[in-house]
Amino acid sequence: MVSGSLIKIDEVIVSSAVASVTLGGSDWDSSYDVYVVQIVNAIPDTDAVRLETRFTVSGTEDSSSNYDRAFNNLRADTSFGDISSANVSQLDLGTTGTGTQEMMNITQYLFNFNNSSEYSFTTVEASSRNNDGHLRGFQGGGVLTVAQATDGVKYFFHSGNIASGTFTLYGLKK
Repeated sequence: MVSGSLIKIDEVIVSSAVASVTLGGSDWDSSYDVYVVQIVNAIPDTDAVRLETRFTVSGTEDSSSNYDRAFNNLRADTSFGDISSANVSQLDLGTTGTGTQEMMNITQYLFNFNNSSEYSFTTVEASSRNNDGHLRGFQGGGVLTVAQATDGVKYFFHSGNIASGTFTLYGLKK
C-alpha cells in the first residue's frame, strides 16, 4: 500500500480482558469503498480457542447463519490444507493459545460494506502461533450472503475473552 493511503477510523487497544471488540458501528465512515483492519498480537485468556468475526448492521452484529468462508491453511509442522464452511454464524480466523509467543496477527480487507444491494465480502491474511506453538498462516476470504449495508466488524474468541491486542480499522483512500 502507498504511504498515507490508510485513514484511521477506529482503534481499540485491549490491555485487560474483554469479551469482544467491535470496530465501526457509530464510528463508521461510509465515504470509503474499501476498508482495512489490522489486528496485532491478539491473545486470548483461554487456551486453544478460535478468533471469530461477524459483520455489524446498524452497529449490531449479524449472527445469522449466512456466512461462507474458504481458506488455505499454511502449516509449518505438516502439509497445507483447505478449510471451508458455508451457512455458518461467524467467520473463523484461526486458533491460538495462551502460551509463550502464541498470538494472532491479521490483515483483513472489507468490500461492499456500504452497498445495500450487494453482499459484504472480506479477504484475510493471518499468521499465528497456535496453542501447540506451531506457526500457521491463513489466506482466504469470506462473505455474508445477505444483500445489506454493513457498518463494522466484531471480533471474539469462541470461548473466553480477548486478553490483549490492538484492533485498528482504516479507510482506504480512493
